[in-house]
Amino acid sequence: MATFLYKLGRLAFRRRWWMALIWVLLFVGAGFAASAAPAAPADTFSMPGTESQKAFDLLDERFPQSKSDGATARVVVRAPDGQKITDGKNKAKVDKLVADLGKGPKVSKVDDPFKAGAVSKDKTTVYATVSYKVTGTELSDKNKEALEKLLKDTSKDGLTVEAGGDAVPTEQSMGGSAELIGIGVSAVVLLITFGSMIAAGMPILTALIGVGIGISSITALASTLELSSTTSTLAMMIGLAVGIDYALFIVSRYRAEIAEGREPEDAVGRAVGTAGSAVVFAGLTVVIALAGLMVVNIPLLTKMGMAAAGTVVIAVLIALTLIPALLGFGRRKVLRRKDRKKPFGTPHADPHGKPKLGTRWARFVLRRPLIVLLFAVVGLGAIAAPAAKLELGLPDEGTFATDTTQRKAYDMLSDSFGKGFNGPLTVVVDKDDKGAAAAAKEVGAALKKFDGVVTVTPAAPNKEDNTATMTAVPKTGPSDAETEKLVKKIRSDISDVESKTGAEVLITGSTAMTIDFSQTLDDALIPYLALVVGLAFLLLMLVFRSILVPLKAALGFLLSVLAALGAVVAVFQQGHLADVFGVDQPGPIMSMMPIFMIGVVFGLAMDYEVFLVTRMREAYVHGARPGEAIVTGFTHSGRVVAAAAVIMISVFSGFIMENDDMIKMMGFGLASAVLFDAFVVRMAIVPAVLALLGKSAWWLPRWLDKILPNVDVEGEKLHKQLGDVNGGPAPYSDPERELQRVR
Repeated sequence: MATFLYKLGRLAFRRRWWMALIWVLLFVGAGFAASAAPAAPADTFSMPGTESQKAFDLLDERFPQSKSDGATARVVVRAPDGQKITDGKNKAKVDKLVADLGKGPKVSKVDDPFKAGAVSKDKTTVYATVSYKVTGTELSDKNKEALEKLLKDTSKDGLTVEAGGDAVPTEQSMGGSAELIGIGVSAVVLLITFGSMIAAGMPILTALIGVGIGISSITALASTLELSSTTSTLAMMIGLAVGIDYALFIVSRYRAEIAEGREPEDAVGRAVGTAGSAVVFAGLTVVIALAGLMVVNIPLLTKMGMAAAGTVVIAVLIALTLIPALLGFGRRKVLRRKDRKKPFGTPHADPHGKPKLGTRWARFVLRRPLIVLLFAVVGLGAIAAPAAKLELGLPDEGTFATDTTQRKAYDMLSDSFGKGFNGPLTVVVDKDDKGAAAAAKEVGAALKKFDGVVTVTPAAPNKEDNTATMTAVPKTGPSDAETEKLVKKIRSDISDVESKTGAEVLITGSTAMTIDFSQTLDDALIPYLALVVGLAFLLLMLVFRSILVPLKAALGFLLSVLAALGAVVAVFQQGHLADVFGVDQPGPIMSMMPIFMIGVVFGLAMDYEVFLVTRMREAYVHGARPGEAIVTGFTHSGRVVAAAAVIMISVFSGFIMENDDMIKMMGFGLASAVLFDAFVVRMAIVPAVLALLGKSAWWLPRWLDKILPNVDVEGEKLHKQLGDVNGGPAPYSDPERELQRVR
């Protein structure tokens, strides 16, 4: 592989105009295809195999007339203190509001609260449900602003008016400020790392090109492949991350080869042949992690994972072809100013210069490996402890910031109608041979006997009388643990009534869907981990020709993810330091958080592992002793890996400043995971373990060595060939000389 990539890098260098033109045409073509493509379909969510999804599908089949994919708004109105909403003047104001709501653009109907019985027991609060002809994503900002203006005008009459639902305008939580902050910090870090504007700008430029092609391709194929507007969210995040990383490692290796005194074309070839091989295998680990999301069996996550995997493939191809072409244009300009004056072919490294920070740190770890290992493991273990109390859930309007109209409406409904009103359970009674109405009466009587059920509405059968629905309102809120216990108890204990009536009883609704979603993700977590870590272990075994190094990489990743989850639980669930991070409402952790974090962080963690340890492996294969190989790896790759990690931490930390607690949680969790994995696991635990293992770290049984194909990531064959051609020894052929040069 290294030999093939060496030739590819030199070809891209020599044919740089053609290579650059090809990528420009791809970028423009993808953008044109996206602009001409039909609009993306509305977001749909399904969970095949769950009881709640089965009930939803049954309702769509048996009650087609009630099926509505349009947006809704629930307008809550409360009378002034000491007054009742049913009083003459207040009722007249509500009637006028309902009439005005019905005249709104795209509105199909408005339920009159007084006729629908939507009045609280104390007669202080009512709510009106507004139904729209189009989905929430199809409602224009002008439509939503018209609703917002009407609510504000009614509030001036002395009534308290708030609203929730997908038709209500929300603050843009991801308006691009986080991405801009992350890119700005990335530019500063790259400038400090490289000392060159051209070298600093190259990774950012190529990453943006890769993300642009990826997102445009997703948009262009959205209608054909039924990709919703949220499919590209993960692709944008991971594509930007790996795009900068991969370009950073290629450019860094090119500069290192130039510092060794090589000509630009040869330096590009060697950079792509060695660091490029690491890019390929790092990219494969990310693709495995993202494509593995199909194990969860949730179509939305599967599409997001595959779309992001495609963007990663584009990032790898850009790093292997466009970066060498741009280096052909830049040549000297990617070097520091003081190094540009030296002619090519002259080594830039000062053998008597001060050792780099990475070199000094590696030597420190080599002297005290056991202390460093214990300190790092115990520290991460302590941070991970709160993860044992992890509670999963899905965000609803009860998790919105307290100053939003959605949260105020949610709280008003909870206060006036009970906590469970915001999360009612829809009960579906299915009886194929008719008699659903009679069966539903017995089911309703049984439901009323459950502790935790406040009310059960009368059954509503369809015309064929083979299906009936009713609503059960729980005593506790939709995100409370008691509600989840109630749903599970109903599902298990209702079997007696099913046997008696011959009907099937299904529990669905938003609350039940949330419970099933969390359970589905929880059940899929172990299989997902086994698949991703198992395949990555085999892949890393090919790269490092070792059993212990991939095992250490996988265990270190699990430790960093557990520590990040512990930090998320401590802040967002238990409320520690909530004021510092601006968390308005501590509560359950978003259900997708653990598996989403595993997918994203595993890819980045394996990036750092591959780029750091392959340089150690390269030195070891070329004759360096185990300790010298560790020092060499940190000397050449430590600073670059640290810079890549700081960039990713900056990108993810930008989301912590957003108003939405869910966005804060994602940013905080990912930033924490990268921090722990890059600077504790890869920079401390990895060298400490390798130092303790010595030569055993690179041990591979002979029978396994014969079976595994030799992909030659470290470029051993390449260096031998180039050494013969150039009439000189291959790099690292004299470990003592190399160690002296490093020092």
